[in-house]
Amino acid sequence: MADPSDNDSRPRLSVITPTFNESENIGPLIESVKAALGSSSYEIIVVDDDSPDLTWRRAEELAEHDSTIRVLRRFSDPGLSPSVIAGMSIARGSVLAVIDADLQHDPSVLPVMVERIVSGTDDVVVGTRAAEGGSYGEWSAGRRLVSWVATLIARLFLRVPVSDPMSGFFAVSRETFEKMVPVINPQGFKILLEFVGRRIEGLRVSEVGYTFRNRLHGETKMSPSVIRSYLLAVFELRLGRQIKGQFILYALVGASGALVNFGVFGACEALHIGDVDLGFARAVRWSLLIGIAASIIWNFLLNNYFTFWERRFHRRQIFVGFAIFSLVSLFGVIIHVSVFQFLHANKWGEDTLGHKAAELTQNAIGFLAALVGNYFLNVNYTWRRRAAG
Repeated sequence: MADPSDNDSRPRLSVITPTFNESENIGPLIESVKAALGSSSYEIIVVDDDSPDLTWRRAEELAEHDSTIRVLRRFSDPGLSPSVIAGMSIARGSVLAVIDADLQHDPSVLPVMVERIVSGTDDVVVGTRAAEGGSYGEWSAGRRLVSWVATLIARLFLRVPVSDPMSGFFAVSRETFEKMVPVINPQGFKILLEFVGRRIEGLRVSEVGYTFRNRLHGETKMSPSVIRSYLLAVFELRLGRQIKGQFILYALVGASGALVNFGVFGACEALHIGDVDLGFARAVRWSLLIGIAASIIWNFLLNNYFTFWERRFHRRQIFVGFAIFSLVSLFGVIIHVSVFQFLHANKWGEDTLGHKAAELTQNAIGFLAALVGNYFLNVNYTWRRRAAG
């Protein structure tokens, strides 16, 4: 390998590919990248998260016979975004490109992407399925829907200037990376959002279309944790770090639980379940209790498998988690009612808002107090650690 301190030996382009369990794909990927780049000056950096299938070893074997290949094996802070940042940090090229190792991206457009940056036309060039000349290939309707929703969220919250903010195929100039690395938060699934979502003044961004391919080997990395990480990244970019993204997810789950509550309550009322007299509990409105129970079950499942994914309960432990969550929810009801009763008894806001508006505001304040209290208890008690399965 050439001496990194020698400027004349530094490659024009550094291609970073983050990998995890891609041992069958890494060889064909490197071959296709080398074929696309031809005799130009480049290096290929494989950043592997200590793959159980020994992707790192396969890459090291290839590197032994090819001086353009470098391998970085990581043992902590796993994830696509941290891997990309780690690769960019050791890269020597004046242009830094990122390509996934699953063979779904088309390396043949790399020269076009690089030329736009080297010529000074752009700072970031995104390989996209949605631009002119691009295609989603044989994607299912479900995957297209997920991509469309993700793009819509990014456009609404971040006003990103690209049609495919979920792309894992892009190139940036070294100057852009060095300018942005102090503010980049490497949390999340797609590091591209960090470059195009921060609205850096004067940042020039363009797109190059390519046809997306189907994965031949290995398994897709798409999962609830990926969706969660994407949303956390969007919220952090839009709201900053003053409001924790996890709390936003928790609040969204709570809002969906309220809809479940109202829906189940309405259905029970329509079926006259609320009028059932069981003798021992004539004062109980059963439709109300069923609605509350449904919302608690809903909120627990969504929080367990979405908001607190990394610390979720497994198997039999899920019943323990649900019991704790139910107790916390009951405490939240007490907070809600207590705050409302206190404000209502003291006629808070009635002089300025009027009686009805004041009652609604008092109720909203009680709800928010319960939401914050429940979140604090659930973070620090219910999901304070990963539950053993």
